[in-house]
Amino acid sequence: MDNDMIYIFGHRHPDTDSICSSIAYADLQTRLGRPAVARRLGEINKETAFILDYFGLPVPPLLDTVKTQVGDLKIDVQEKVSPDTTIQKVWNIMDRSEMKTLPVVDDNEKLIGIISLSDITKKFMDAFNYSALTAYNTSVTNITETINGTVITEAGNWTNCNGKIIVAAGQPGALKEYVEKGDIVISGDREDIQLAAIADGAGCIIITCGHEPTENVRTSAEREGVLLITTPLDTYTTVRLINQSIPVGSIMKRQTEKSPIVCFRIDDFVENIKDQMGKNRYRSYPVLDGEGKVCGFISRFHLISQRKKKVILVDHNEKAQTCAGIEEAEILEIIDHHKIGDLTTTSPILFKNEPLGSTATIISNMYTEQGRRPSPQIAGILCAAIISDTLQFQSPTCTDTDRRTAERLAQICGINIEEFAAKMFTAGSEFKGKTPKEIYAQDFKRVSFNDYHCGISQITILNMNYIKDEKQSIIDYMNDAAEKDGFDLLALMITELSSRRTEMWITGKLADEVRRELLMKPDDVCIRFDRLMSRKKDVIPLIDSAIEKLALRT
Repeated sequence: MDNDMIYIFGHRHPDTDSICSSIAYADLQTRLGRPAVARRLGEINKETAFILDYFGLPVPPLLDTVKTQVGDLKIDVQEKVSPDTTIQKVWNIMDRSEMKTLPVVDDNEKLIGIISLSDITKKFMDAFNYSALTAYNTSVTNITETINGTVITEAGNWTNCNGKIIVAAGQPGALKEYVEKGDIVISGDREDIQLAAIADGAGCIIITCGHEPTENVRTSAEREGVLLITTPLDTYTTVRLINQSIPVGSIMKRQTEKSPIVCFRIDDFVENIKDQMGKNRYRSYPVLDGEGKVCGFISRFHLISQRKKKVILVDHNEKAQTCAGIEEAEILEIIDHHKIGDLTTTSPILFKNEPLGSTATIISNMYTEQGRRPSPQIAGILCAAIISDTLQFQSPTCTDTDRRTAERLAQICGINIEEFAAKMFTAGSEFKGKTPKEIYAQDFKRVSFNDYHCGISQITILNMNYIKDEKQSIIDYMNDAAEKDGFDLLALMITELSSRRTEMWITGKLADEVRRELLMKPDDVCIRFDRLMSRKKDVIPLIDSAIEKLALRT
């Protein structure tokens, strides 16, 4: 995971402005040399899907949380070794890198074991285990590489040494008591010893100090299928180094179902791995990616030096509307056009908040401030976001700046605003195949009034007839959701662009009182308003006033 990456996202239940502003601002940040990507906190609605498809841009990936994960830590990246790597090579890697543990991986770089410095030192301290190579099936290649040896005679298809090590320092006749079939005999320049070892069934003879075998020894070895190796090293050094030819796969701690290695995934949450670290108290732990490949190692020290995810929030600045785990992230910037919410930061940040109809307008003008011109694709989605959030410039939140900015963007991307808006709002008015929950949640925001927990959703359509068949099922869903999710009030605004009229449906524990304050009939779920189109400027103040009057009365 890239710890320098900046994640840019809008609010939960994202609308067009939230998604398009995230994509555009990520583009601007990238062009300014800062690694940034757009993300979304929920499913996009059909209007947004139409816009992204129209301008050929992908839907941003979903971001579930910004809690600190293992991938956010400064993972120690270590060299990986294969199970047939010699102890000598692993020792050299550890000495060079000052790492005390290395991962052992297969051909696909997936973890099969770990080798530690203590595993190697334990092996070297086992001074009396002369049969070491029997158990470890060391390859001829490993032996020759470790002792800088040269093969003089081949031994058929023999590629591994399976015998114990014998240092031939006595009389030839004494070898019979020690040498068994397949053993490895280390000898100096002693033809008699070498011939005796061949006769006694040795599988391999290593001749030290650079001496060459005599013709007699060579002929006997070839006849009996004995491997002859010469090394320039002296006998003591050869004996000392040959144990280092053992493959680490034979002494590593192996990953098995019965005895798994404690390791962590790159997407594990840091808060969840602390207990495991406390229970096991190992020096370090392997970290695997989603495919099981080794990324590196972490230790308890890494928990102290953990790095937070870097985020930029657009089109919102309230904790209830933002990503889970935001308290563990580093907020770099907030770009918004709503009232100031309850988010706090530990240090000063860029907080750009302007009374405009759309966040996309702010970001469009930030391109200009930075001397950049958005591409036709980016200009297109920014223009669409302004049209969407200002209800094609009819919302009371719309300003001259919004209109001028949209017109400039339309020229860059080559669209006719009226024609495009008709297509866009028609696409957003298609509810076929969507559940009542999906319809209600497509542009939903949580709002608090005098400690009351409320939620307001808004749907913009060209004609009220588009939603008449879904009305009762949506109201039923709102009643259930208000009770199950603990909302004191749920409201749905359905804004008809053609008439600039809004219907508002109200449910929840406060519904009856709010209806009375709004002069609605007690049994009427719906109230109609002319020239009321903005959730932010019209409906939220209206409900706030009604609840405030209710609070004063009680």
